[in-house]
Amino acid sequence: MTNRRSFIKQMAAAGIASSMPAALFSRQAKSQNQNQNKDMIWANLLHLSYNMWEDNVPLKYRDENYNCKTCQEAREWAHGYRSFLTFDESTWDATLKEMAAVGMNMVVIDLGDAVQYESHPEIAVRNAWTPEKLRLELAKMRKLGLEPIPKLNFSTGHKAWLGDYSRMISTKTYYTVCRNLIDEVIELFDYPRFFQLGMDEETPQHQRLHDYAVIRQNDLWWGDLYFLIGEVEKKGVRSWVWSDYAWHNPEPFFRKMPKSVLQSNWYYGSVFDQSKLKEPNKTYVKLYDDLEKYGFDQIPTGSNHSNDVNMEATVDYCKKVIDPSRLLGFMTAPWRPTLAPCLDTHKEAVQQISRAMKKF
Repeated sequence: MTNRRSFIKQMAAAGIASSMPAALFSRQAKSQNQNQNKDMIWANLLHLSYNMWEDNVPLKYRDENYNCKTCQEAREWAHGYRSFLTFDESTWDATLKEMAAVGMNMVVIDLGDAVQYESHPEIAVRNAWTPEKLRLELAKMRKLGLEPIPKLNFSTGHKAWLGDYSRMISTKTYYTVCRNLIDEVIELFDYPRFFQLGMDEETPQHQRLHDYAVIRQNDLWWGDLYFLIGEVEKKGVRSWVWSDYAWHNPEPFFRKMPKSVLQSNWYYGSVFDQSKLKEPNKTYVKLYDDLEKYGFDQIPTGSNHSNDVNMEATVDYCKKVIDPSRLLGFMTAPWRPTLAPCLDTHKEAVQQISRAMKKF
């Protein structure tokens, strides 16, 4: 078993230990008391970039001019790497307006390769937004009462957006690119409250269709996570991750995960009664309880991806098992590209969280 001292030596050898804040291991961050109704977070995860997977997809979906007629077709067409932006601005605008109309207050934006970063313009896909365009859109969101939060998913299960760097994971070049992107995005967002780092679904199963699969484990996974957290926190921004690493690795998760890191467990089923659930769903739901037991701040995440009752059921369950001081809010994640055929699905996601808000 690697102890902390030898682990830090390993990280120093990799050239990344200097980026880990001194308080990372010891700080037990105080919960931000944002649980008052007026301060509750009601967020939506929207995709500027949809380049999250590298799966091989059917030939009929590889044509840039393929005419999507349904939401499911649009999702299949957008699934897998695309060298161009899979995005429709009118769908984006309509969804943001719908969110503002029901009183939602946060947009988590999956940026990926959809921005022409000044530090790494080589990552950007065709028609990616300029930094100036992004700033204008952020200002528009704020005027609507929507707090914009950046998301770059650094899980190797969702590495397609990194382009050539997706094949340089855990190298000095990779760390430099990650540092540059985090710094630039934080400045573009005017030092946001949170930074969503992803880190979900890094398993062999999730990469079984990828042409290039890479899975970090043990101290390497933790070392890279600490590096990313360090880069975010030294800018005064709070890190936010998906929590599903704990599904498969509960003991190291609760021993090593800093309390400063905001957690989003996710479960998209319709049943929450653990006595009626079988594995793995029982583990998925139970993690809400376990995160509370160990004192983590949470933003539970539901979806209309699988059914039309999950979001309200997520709110009903989590408000019972999570202390108000640690329940910062809720997020919906429809997992659809921001394309016209999916507009109704995006609107349904907003309406479902709207119903949940009224019941809270």
